[in-house]
Amino acid sequence: MSNLLAAVFKDQTTIDVFAQDIFYGVAVAALFLAAVAIAFVDAGGVRRKNLVDTWVQKLLAMLIAGGAMMLIGYGIWEWQFNQAFGVPDPLGEALKGWWLGGDNYRALAQNIDPKLVPGADVLQIFGAFFFTWAAVFGALIHSAGLERVKASATYILAAVGGGIVMPFVAYLTWGSAGPLTNAGLHDFLGVYTLYILVGVWTLIMAWRAGPRRGSPVPHNLSWTAAGVGIFLFALPLAIVGCGYFIPGSGYFGISMADSSIGIVVTNVFVSYFAGALGGAILAYRTRNVAMALLGPVAGYISCASSFDVFHPWETFIVAFFGPLAVYLGILFMRRIRVDEGKVVALTLFGGVYGVIVSGFVAWHTKVGGYFGITEGKYAFQNSEVTPWMQLLGVVIVLAIAAITGLVLVFLIEKSIGLRVKAPQEDAGLDVAYWDLPTHDDPEFAELVKSRAVAPRPEGEPEPVI
Repeated sequence: MSNLLAAVFKDQTTIDVFAQDIFYGVAVAALFLAAVAIAFVDAGGVRRKNLVDTWVQKLLAMLIAGGAMMLIGYGIWEWQFNQAFGVPDPLGEALKGWWLGGDNYRALAQNIDPKLVPGADVLQIFGAFFFTWAAVFGALIHSAGLERVKASATYILAAVGGGIVMPFVAYLTWGSAGPLTNAGLHDFLGVYTLYILVGVWTLIMAWRAGPRRGSPVPHNLSWTAAGVGIFLFALPLAIVGCGYFIPGSGYFGISMADSSIGIVVTNVFVSYFAGALGGAILAYRTRNVAMALLGPVAGYISCASSFDVFHPWETFIVAFFGPLAVYLGILFMRRIRVDEGKVVALTLFGGVYGVIVSGFVAWHTKVGGYFGITEGKYAFQNSEVTPWMQLLGVVIVLAIAAITGLVLVFLIEKSIGLRVKAPQEDAGLDVAYWDLPTHDDPEFAELVKSRAVAPRPEGEPEPVI
């Protein structure tokens, strides 16, 4: 009854608002599907004895990272806009309004004064967008420790990354009023926040965990191929959510760059095409099938920071060489003998290549500020993209990622431990965590003995798993 008696602000319930709700709602669902696609990719690349646990850890890492982002991280990101509008105690007010139990989540959008929170319904949905964005982070963090890292270690990294480190980097580099973005840094998809950060963390995690025991023969690469396909299908719908859809005015990238949805979607598919060509050439020349599968993803990551400002022909050129940057990353990982074959190469090497090149291609593009601010430090489009600011962003994010990643991983190593014990790894995590042995594994008899699991009586039906 109290909601019925509350004031209703019509500006929060217009058709334009509902159109934006649907727009961002589709992006949220698509981005979560992209995170699930990563689970398919990894499920195809692990051994059968770790298959069930791979799915369990992956989904929980996704949801823990997303939940941490919703709990506090979204408020950290909103900090920049309070600064732009001169709100006293901007961080405190952002957290007060946008943590999971904050003022703006304890009221219906139509009951919130638009003078205080314009577009409240859209901002509430955008919090869910951040949830799914962090879920991708959690999925990729888990990928670094496949078949050997403790579940508890994965979950701690997902929670701290999703709830604190990722939103702080987003505050700096993703938006339009953050310190670096407002000074001219441009990043449409959040390559600094998601890919470069996760690339450094996964490198540290895989290095400290060490290589997998035994021969990591993939379970089923068809699942990996299916995962790549699902990922590429979901991305265009998710990517358009990285901007402002303003009915009657147009579409603007998250950094306030002029753009259009048509150009963004076209660029996404051009990056797939060009990346596939570059990846195919490398795949056939090196006889490495992984490059054929990863080529389109490499093309996408290399252009992700500038889908909103590239012309399609520029996208083609940048994306074509994206797989080469990723392949150099693969060779680097082999050289230093770190057991991580795809995430670091794609995210760190592909991401750094992309943001630096975009600084040259998109040089002088107007960014920064916010709608309606006409003068001062946060005036609409007050800055220009430069290669120097893109490079500065790389240096700052690499430093933040390296320091936080090393501290967290070493703390985990010295407390609960990072890696499962050798007998558990040999047995497989399906056995170690869930008592779900793989019966067709030739090591099964030895695993049963090591776990002291009594053999099933003859004639007793097997459990349904």
